[in-house]
Amino acid sequence: MPSLKANINLQPFNTFNIKAKAANYLAFSSVESLNDYFQAYAELPFLVLGGGSNLLFKKDFPGTVLHNQILGIKTQDLAGDFVLVEAGAGENWHDFVQWCINQGFGGLENLSLIPGKVGAAPIQNIGAYGVELKDVFHSLTAYDIQNRKLIELDSKACDFGYRYSRFKGDWKGRFIITNVTFKLSTANHQLNTSYGAITKALAPKQTITIRSIADAVIQIRQSKLPDPIELGNAGSFFKNPIISQEEFDRIQAKYPSIPNYTAGGKYVKVPAGWLIDQCGWKGKRFGSTGCYEKQALVIVNYGAATGQEIWAFAQQLIASVEEKFGITLEPEVNVIGD
Repeated sequence: MPSLKANINLQPFNTFNIKAKAANYLAFSSVESLNDYFQAYAELPFLVLGGGSNLLFKKDFPGTVLHNQILGIKTQDLAGDFVLVEAGAGENWHDFVQWCINQGFGGLENLSLIPGKVGAAPIQNIGAYGVELKDVFHSLTAYDIQNRKLIELDSKACDFGYRYSRFKGDWKGRFIITNVTFKLSTANHQLNTSYGAITKALAPKQTITIRSIADAVIQIRQSKLPDPIELGNAGSFFKNPIISQEEFDRIQAKYPSIPNYTAGGKYVKVPAGWLIDQCGWKGKRFGSTGCYEKQALVIVNYGAATGQEIWAFAQQLIASVEEKFGITLEPEVNVIGD
């Protein structure tokens, strides 16, 4: 029977730096540990924790926090200019991306400096600067809690969408991801520099490589986003809304400068940060929380905010954007304690 730690402080384990406690805590680094846990404590509620970079605790967690610490990286050469790279779900995402770049493997460079662990990446279908995880995803292995066994899942099974996978839908709470495998390029990689500020960040005469793109992305993110060690935050708090072309045309007629990106079919993606900024929230502080001064999409904890206070502030932003633009923002972070 695994030994659980009781009444654990979760503040070091979430980048919002929120004071919250878990009734129980178990760090696991193997499937055997998971088997032992669910055989002994199947009746307890649980929360799988990686880097804690996409969580907001509104209150204490009454069950067990299972902290994923499965590590390791393996590669398998494929025919042509490709390689499969398998990473343990507990690996740090940014460190893993940089490791791949150092090996000359292309595909993940636009996803540099995203906080969190490898195992969380497919759940959220993380994305940045024109690239989503699904673009380089091959497969994953996950522990099936219902059947107490490992299962391998491909891209189709995961049903990826914008900041979505089936793990956030009908599979929520059923699987614990243990390893993720990516299909990356070893040569002739198609570089993606057209989205956002990457082109501007790249020096005009430099040779564009996966390393220079990664460096540009890191530079952009560091210039816009606060370091969670210095200022608690979970990165982008809201998803970028995807609206109909008709709805976009209505808004653009009133706000001609509205930035936008095609989202397939007759849909348009609009930056949530721009919408919040237009409502006058950027840099506004209320007590111990507020919008970051350089990026309105980021809600920050100035040191003593509770999860309830941050959530209440987020509701004000949602209401403000709804009133001004008729668009309802959806949180990107996972809110624990509803």
